[in-house]
Amino acid sequence: MSAEVDEKGYPEKISAALIGSCTNSSYEDMTRAVSLVRQAKAAGLTPQTGLMVTPGSETIYQTIKRDGILQEFEDVGATVLANACGPCIGQWKREDIKIGDKNSILTSYNRNFAKRNDGNPETLGFISSPELVVAMAFSGSMKFNPLTDTLKDKDGKDFKFQPPVGEVLPPNGYTPQDAGYEVPTMSGEVTINPSSERLAFLEPFPKQDPVKDYQDLPVLFKAKGKCTTDHISQAGPWLKFRGHLDNISNNMFLGAVNAFHPETGQGNNPVTGEENQELNKIARNLKDSGLGWVTFADENVGEGSSREHAAMEPRHMGCLVFVANSYARIFEANLKKQAVLPLTFSDKADYDKIQAKDRISFEGLDQLAPGKAITMTIKHEDGSTDTCQVNQTLNDNEIEWFKAGSALNSLTA
Repeated sequence: MSAEVDEKGYPEKISAALIGSCTNSSYEDMTRAVSLVRQAKAAGLTPQTGLMVTPGSETIYQTIKRDGILQEFEDVGATVLANACGPCIGQWKREDIKIGDKNSILTSYNRNFAKRNDGNPETLGFISSPELVVAMAFSGSMKFNPLTDTLKDKDGKDFKFQPPVGEVLPPNGYTPQDAGYEVPTMSGEVTINPSSERLAFLEPFPKQDPVKDYQDLPVLFKAKGKCTTDHISQAGPWLKFRGHLDNISNNMFLGAVNAFHPETGQGNNPVTGEENQELNKIARNLKDSGLGWVTFADENVGEGSSREHAAMEPRHMGCLVFVANSYARIFEANLKKQAVLPLTFSDKADYDKIQAKDRISFEGLDQLAPGKAITMTIKHEDGSTDTCQVNQTLNDNEIEWFKAGSALNSLTA
């Protein structure tokens, strides 16, 4: 890692070190991390960068508080955050840097997509284990290797971390505490201020005609390279709109790389010809014009968290079909729940045939059955056509969701 910092020009100084979240905050993770804190504290060391600790649940928080672990983190200057989504998903308003400042952070969180943690595209997020993050925080350097390198203790002597140790389960058990559930004491109608920007009732998605609605669909865009859920639905400041599907849909595909346009998150309207528009604005225009649309992607589309919104937003904005070479499993399942057809190319080379102004038609959707392939016809702008086979993995229940317009529609019918 030390050599790579020099080779690739990564900022050597660690601007922040973060551990925990829902991913790495078990009791064992916390005890292994704090075993290094104890060593450093005994040597008179303090972290050389901001150290933040996120307990992953109320149970973990209460247990490490009871067992004194939380206090030991705070004794060396660490900040213990709420046991909730924070910097892991972009809810981190940093005051130590400005947008555009190149810096390195070290985390034990589960994602390091661009802008993921703090909204800054120049923050380089490096992922490691909680114990390695803690050890490196005491050095403040991306070049520090706790397996071989030493620091100076309070007496000026060489100090070297010993391997961390931890408890898999708390010796005294987890602390008893309620689950935060409040028994309803009132009944009545749920009301939402119609002018609210953050909350809105979820309206049922419309049922589609499997024959008429899947002919001559315009192509919104073709994703080039990695297209994660963060590319589809960014987090950070957008999270406040999670209860308002229409407003949060204004972030749809902002991070996606369009094979047909040089700017991230932008494209040209395939119907009106308007150029250099955000993809979400094009989608909304197509929807308002009564047109569904299809989008294409390469491998493993939909990797990441926030998968439900990454499926609900395209559905709300008029997406009828995703066609990709492969899907992240949960994203594919969530598309099915929203009655967006997740299809895969039988021949992956067919991905390259898709052009910006193509019109796409699907045959046989009224005869949809588990394992049955679908014929996709690509009509190019010059009038030529290509016919491809695309595959689907819907089971009988999921086909019923498709027919009903969504899983929720099917359940409430």
